[in-house]
Amino acid sequence: MKRDIHLVVLLLLVICCSLASLTIWKVMASRDRALEEVNIHGLNLTQALVTYSEGIVRQSSMLLLGIVERLETEGSDPSQILRLSALVSRQLPLMPQLSGISIYDKQGHWLMSSNHLIPVGANSSDRAYFIHHRDNASREPFIGPPIRSRSNQEWVITVSRRFDDARGDFAGVVAVTLGVENFLRLFGQIDVGQDGAIGLTYTDGTLLVRYPFREQDMGRDFSKSPIYAQYLVDKSVGTASFTSSLDGVKRLYAFRKSDQLPLVTTVALGKREVLAAWRAEAVLSIGVVTSLIGITGIIGWVLMRHIRRRIKVEEELRLTQQQLVCSNRQLEVLAMRDALTGLANRRCFDETLAIEARRAKRDGVSLALLMIDIDYFKLFNDSFGHVAGDTCLQEVGKVLEDCVRRPSDLVARYGGEEMSIIMPNTDSEGAAVVAQLILDRIKLKNIPHKASPMGHISVSIGIATASGSDLERIQLLIKAADQALYRAKEAGRSQAVCYS
Repeated sequence: MKRDIHLVVLLLLVICCSLASLTIWKVMASRDRALEEVNIHGLNLTQALVTYSEGIVRQSSMLLLGIVERLETEGSDPSQILRLSALVSRQLPLMPQLSGISIYDKQGHWLMSSNHLIPVGANSSDRAYFIHHRDNASREPFIGPPIRSRSNQEWVITVSRRFDDARGDFAGVVAVTLGVENFLRLFGQIDVGQDGAIGLTYTDGTLLVRYPFREQDMGRDFSKSPIYAQYLVDKSVGTASFTSSLDGVKRLYAFRKSDQLPLVTTVALGKREVLAAWRAEAVLSIGVVTSLIGITGIIGWVLMRHIRRRIKVEEELRLTQQQLVCSNRQLEVLAMRDALTGLANRRCFDETLAIEARRAKRDGVSLALLMIDIDYFKLFNDSFGHVAGDTCLQEVGKVLEDCVRRPSDLVARYGGEEMSIIMPNTDSEGAAVVAQLILDRIKLKNIPHKASPMGHISVSIGIATASGSDLERIQLLIKAADQALYRAKEAGRSQAVCYS
């Protein structure tokens, strides 16, 4: 009997020691899980904020493109500026995130401000965005560092484009100002705790927006900070743990570079706050283990069953998280962009063509479709290799996008070396003008192709248009464009043929 008691005591000691060891393991594992969940949460937040930022800049760029096109085609005389001012006044309420829109001549003098507050003798030739467009012939939009607006003294971020005169020389700048306050209002709605912070920076490390807001941080260069020097050099997304150089708080950082813009979004949570719940749980677990050392084996057995149930639930939760990750990957696969060229993919092409066909039929306008094929592309691949072929496809895709300026037009990769352009509200004459522009730009690009009779890369273009009831069967429009493309190739390639 005494021996049995000793065995029972020994068994209880073994159980208690095992329970203590298990509890210690559980505490450390829960800490790791807490940190992992925080990292996942931070990365999800950065994705949402990157999407938000890209959307705002994309809308601003499209608005700027329309204004620039009007200035370049109709001029910048006072009457035109008045018409643009009226147009901007109607559009601004539709984009509340915009603080204002301004137009400057080639000397930096203000021609228009949507805020109607043009200071006497106002000149912005010293602004970074003005200097960039004056000295750089690029037609791409430019995101400038944060500045104080000279019309309302607010902190703003600029998105700007240059416009040229009839000779192609620099004629001025159109700039959209995005109020930092709008970003702070959104960031403030995200719960990051008392020690948390959200930042939007340029890829060179220049701070654009930070929440919580500190005026002395505006425009600060963080390129020498650990997260830039150690992580953002060769990574576009990730997590890290550092002590902030601003306030000395140790934080868990999640960062993500935008795929389309030179922007980096960071979400940081205070490590002390993140682990507060874990600490409370750890203290409670240790207390329970200490009290359970002197209790009976039955309670220990019940507790073990409870732990097993908890482990099972946690495993189910882990499986659920894995399924969620798989679902997210499937959603990414269904993205609407071609991975190689960056153009719209076939799925996006089909959906857009169906939508535009219905719209054209409803509005009683014509819809144009261009089918574009790179001549002798197989010979190009055989001569230079598939890597050069991929580069060629990318270059041709860029030329097509440069030739299409209307926001409603869509350039897509139809398949292989074949691409297409959907042009709503366009007749055959307008489509032919764009097709000729493409032929000229491809020829000007002068990509060498020794296996081609032309000596350089060329394309053949098939044009088809439809309107009214002809749009009820979209496949007929595609077939017509294909037939026109076939005729262009039969006629000697490097030309455009309109289906009749």
